[in-house]
Formats: sequence, C-alpha cells, structure tokens
Amino acid sequence: MPSPRYWREVPARFRLEAVRCRGCGKVVYPARRVCPGCRGTDLEPLALSRSGTVVTSTVIHVAPAEFAMETPYAVAIVETPEGARLMAQVVDCELPEVKPGLKVNLEFRLIRQEGHGGILCYGHKAVPEA
Repeated sequence: MPSPRYWREVPARFRLEAVRCRGCGKVVYPARRVCPGCRGTDLEPLALSRSGTVVTSTVIHVAPAEFAMETPYAVAIVETPEGARLMAQVVDCELPEVKPGLKVNLEFRLIRQEGHGGILCYGHKAVPEA
C-alpha cells in the first residue's frame, strides 16, 4: 500500500481502533464515517481486544514480490470478541494448524519494508494462543 494511505490508517493499524454504531450496535474495523449496517452516522470510537478467533483462512503460495521470501504463509479473517473482523497473517505455527475456531492473539509486528527508501510498515499478526 502506498505510504500516504498507510499513514492515514495509523490509528486503526497501530491501536486497533474501530467504531460502534450507536443506532444498531454494529462494530466496524477499520473505522468509517457511515455505518454499513444501518447507514447511521452516530458512531463512537472503540478499542478492540488483542485476541480473536479464526473465521476462515487460506495459504498463500504465490505472493507479491515483497512477501515472496515468506511463502507459503497463512492469512486468516479473525473476529474479535467485539464482533469486528480483520485480515491478518498467522505466524509462529504450522500451516495445517490454521483452521476455523483457532484462538489467536493479535501482536504488533513488522509487516514489510516499502520501496527503496526502506519505510518500515507495522501492523498486527495473529499468533495462536499457547
């Protein structure tokens, strides 16, 4: 992702900030200005838990150039206890272990290095609970 977009997403990416609609209660990550559930605009900030459950996953065998050295790797949709869903790479486990229902913790880690300038991009990766 280009650097300007990355910096705009810093609050959500670094602190796992979402919003909860006061009208229908839907939790949305990353934060939006309009609720996708009821189209309401009365939203309150919400800090997400650093834990979750794998909803679905896949294994990437052919990756973009920045991640080619990491293949194969698992990517999963993780649902937090608040009901928000986010996509994260699952690390520190064997690929067959990544299945729906797997309990994970979201750890803040290096995601990649961007371009020749060496901009370091950080975010959350999912690590199975011990």
